[in-house]
Amino acid sequence: MGLLLPGRPGRRRPRRAALVALLGLTAIVVSGCGSDSEFERLAMPKPATEEGEHTLDLWQGAWIAALVTGVVVWGLIFWAIWRYRRRHDDEVPVQTRYNLPLEIFYTIFPIIMVIVFFDHTIQTQNQVLNNPDDPVENTVYVVGQQWSWTFNYEYTPEGESEPVNVYEVGTGSDIPTLHVPVDTTTRFELRSPDVIHDFGVPAFLIKMDVIPGQANHYQVTPKTTGEYAGKCYELCGVYHSRMLFNVSVDTEAEYEAYLEQQYDAGNVSQGVICGGENASTQDGLEATEGETEESNSEEVCL
Repeated sequence: MGLLLPGRPGRRRPRRAALVALLGLTAIVVSGCGSDSEFERLAMPKPATEEGEHTLDLWQGAWIAALVTGVVVWGLIFWAIWRYRRRHDDEVPVQTRYNLPLEIFYTIFPIIMVIVFFDHTIQTQNQVLNNPDDPVENTVYVVGQQWSWTFNYEYTPEGESEPVNVYEVGTGSDIPTLHVPVDTTTRFELRSPDVIHDFGVPAFLIKMDVIPGQANHYQVTPKTTGEYAGKCYELCGVYHSRMLFNVSVDTEAEYEAYLEQQYDAGNVSQGVICGGENASTQDGLEATEGETEESNSEEVCL
């Protein structure tokens, strides 16, 4: 018995060292979660909106939880391999049929993780989508048509009391630009007259399907002025690759000047949202074999 006693504390040292290493790794991962570099954002783009910050937090939190869980599992696997390896005396380790505390742990803990993930996902979703009945400062109706985008804005001309709809229609050869004001919450109401598209801006850290007959929406609050790129994320047809658009985050004065410019250009409709016609009538798209190529780019109002 005297020979066994000195060995017992030594067996606890690897466990303590592993615990310290795990806690140290967790602290390093948590402390490194910022948003200044792509490494800290875990390959996510730098969020250009307030809502994007919530998406980034959810992304980083999920990775932290996954890494901590992985370290625990890997640590237990390698500890079991080392601790219960075959000895030189070929003594078979004690065979345990079950371990009730361990079984309770690996049953309850995953359930707790799923509940926590679900709760944080719902909170993030509420921050980004909001309720369609809640008031917002600005609304842009986005129409995805084969194969470009139309952006509709509400504008009240000087000296008028009733607002009108002004819009910009993209074509196959002319990439449209979406304008939104900085420090203002803008809701995108998403519509499609033909097939399923997907409206997304990587810098906003959100995208959403644009489905015929279904009114989808989400909102953004840009933090700084700047230029960004957007595109369709849904394979929607032969010219899907041309469904690109630019985003300009403007000051309030620049935004109002843009709306006035569209109004003066005659891009106006009374109380309806507009979108482009099908691919065969858009400039810049060559007709396929057996089709007649047309070159007009008239708009269709929904």
